[in-house]
Amino acid sequence: MMGAGLVWPILPSLVAELTGGTISKTAAIYGATAVVFSLMQFLFAPIMGALSDRYGRRRVMLVALTALGFDNIFLALAPTIGWMLFGRALGGIFGATVSIANAYIADTTSSKDRAAAFGMIGAAFGVGFIIGPLLGGFLGTYDLRLPFYFAAALSFANAIFGYFYLEETLPEEKRDTTSLKRANPFGTLKLLTSTKVLMLLGIALMLVSAMQRGLEALWVIFSELQYGWNSQETGISLAIVGASYVFVQGYLVRKVIPRFGEINTIIGGFLLSSLMYILLAFNTYGILGYVGIIPYIIGWGCAQPALQAIASRQVGDDKQGLLQGALTSVQGLAAIAGPAMSTTSFSYFTSPLAPIYFPGAFFLFGAFILIISAWIGVIAGRADMLTKSNTSV
Repeated sequence: MMGAGLVWPILPSLVAELTGGTISKTAAIYGATAVVFSLMQFLFAPIMGALSDRYGRRRVMLVALTALGFDNIFLALAPTIGWMLFGRALGGIFGATVSIANAYIADTTSSKDRAAAFGMIGAAFGVGFIIGPLLGGFLGTYDLRLPFYFAAALSFANAIFGYFYLEETLPEEKRDTTSLKRANPFGTLKLLTSTKVLMLLGIALMLVSAMQRGLEALWVIFSELQYGWNSQETGISLAIVGASYVFVQGYLVRKVIPRFGEINTIIGGFLLSSLMYILLAFNTYGILGYVGIIPYIIGWGCAQPALQAIASRQVGDDKQGLLQGALTSVQGLAAIAGPAMSTTSFSYFTSPLAPIYFPGAFFLFGAFILIISAWIGVIAGRADMLTKSNTSV
């Protein structure tokens, strides 16, 4: 995540440099790079998860990390937007390892401790996002391509560290020899239809993830126009995101979920996140752009591990990699739609064709979607309680 954070603040500027277009054109092309990346993650996340079910977590993770390092070097040398699109596609493929990381958590924790453990993964993401964007924004002021070289070095260092210290958590006797037959995004998505609870959680995850990925894709360009920020100021805002994730998923999750329950945490988290979207839709003050990110992180940061914990209880140990691949595929599918919606709406509402000038249009729509997702959470909670009741009987 340090590697991802390094390149995030400078990607739109690099796209603008390679295309030489207006901010509306830059937003559209940058959105295309985000869609390509997300499409590859959608296609390959279940393959990564299924490969780890078949061959073990460690082996697949180390290969992917090494390949990601070479991809960052490729991106650092990209001379045209076509090369960048291809490099982002490769990054989506080899960066689709969240399903493996989550499967590690499922392998090594009990059901009651799983939500907090998923929160620790989020906290690790947050640490990366404190350092990465700050460093990337700083390096980008000297050379827009320098952050890619640093990201490559981090990937290689990560692979070396993993080679010596990362242990295998899925023994041979627990490996699923049939998982590769289902290793496609549409095949693994069928797993989410096996129970009503999984289906509802999958829908809620897809909707909220689409809004989250839309925000991520739009944030750098939006904040540059709305607040007049440069890459360093954007990097600071992303570091605030990372610091918030460390606190929320490393500490707050362990307090909130046991007290309020997993379903209530999901509902309350989605509603709290919707407040930030309403704020962003109309706010023009940079200081509120920094502060407004916090309620979103608290809401989403608590809701996500609670959702994953409920979902993980719906399948057996030998299907955890497949399930996490399916959940990652849902997020990947949402990540295709989210950036496409956010950058397209931004491009339209900042162009002369728009009936009104409204850069924050996407965020108003996002608030509405988050409220719908909270309502789906209510239905999922009732279905989960009914399932537990029937199991007890």
